[in-house]
Amino acid sequence: MTLLEEAQLGGRRVLLKREDQHELGAFKWRGALPVLEEWKKNGAGTVVTASTGNHGAATAWAAERLGLRAVVYVPEKATRAKMALAEDLGAELRLAGADLDEAKAEAQAYAEAEDLPFFEDGAERAQYEGYAAIGDEILEQAEETPVAVVVPVGNGALLGGIGLGVCRRAPAVERIGVVAKEAPCMALSWEAGEPVDCDPSSTFADGLAVRVAIPLAVEALGEFASRMLEVSERDLAYAVGAYADAGIRAEGAAGAALAALLQLDDLGDPLVLIVTGRNIDDELFTRAREEPESFPA
Repeated sequence: MTLLEEAQLGGRRVLLKREDQHELGAFKWRGALPVLEEWKKNGAGTVVTASTGNHGAATAWAAERLGLRAVVYVPEKATRAKMALAEDLGAELRLAGADLDEAKAEAQAYAEAEDLPFFEDGAERAQYEGYAAIGDEILEQAEETPVAVVVPVGNGALLGGIGLGVCRRAPAVERIGVVAKEAPCMALSWEAGEPVDCDPSSTFADGLAVRVAIPLAVEALGEFASRMLEVSERDLAYAVGAYADAGIRAEGAAGAALAALLQLDDLGDPLVLIVTGRNIDDELFTRAREEPESFPA
């Protein structure tokens, strides 16, 4: 169980769900472990996936614990800190493509050619139950029922899972997703009620940089998301800086929930913000803290 702590941020009393405090520095282990456990029971010895970083590290972490081999395809501009973490955990890294979806296409082709299971992040139902535990923990840990849970959205599985957990126990709590304005794929898909693919993303928050929607995630968001918001790159940078001032090292994606607070004046307190991860390169972290105006508004 990760920490739920109270903070004063953005002029609000908020509760921070500190998924960044896990040994991997991000929430993705919650979804990777149950998926790989299922595949091991079915006889798998190797798993193939594609990732911008945190999912790949989580897959490697789970594989190491289960005695499996992990092959992780990563885009050529993936975060160095995240790639190093996955490699340190024993993953076989393969650079492929300009973005996540190009890397994913090459990973799928390799898995099919070698008759190996392909782990598409957000496409496995076991992940959603893993993420539902976050919603359960929030409701158990909070002294009072929160008004809303605000969740960064990349492929949408995290919000889908948390929404699942929250709705089972406290359906009046809003489940709010936040995407980068430069990567609106899942917000557009939620609005349309079906997958909507987008142009390549230019967001610095690589955990939000999704351009091809996953049907299972769109289905989950349609059922469990209350609303979806967009934030700019500058908003994200200011949020990274605000977290840093509070002693929290947050990657760009983790700043999304905090960046959206100004759009939530209609809601009372407390709001729960999901701090999804801390794995950000030093250079980018410093720029976000010291030069937020250098990011597009």
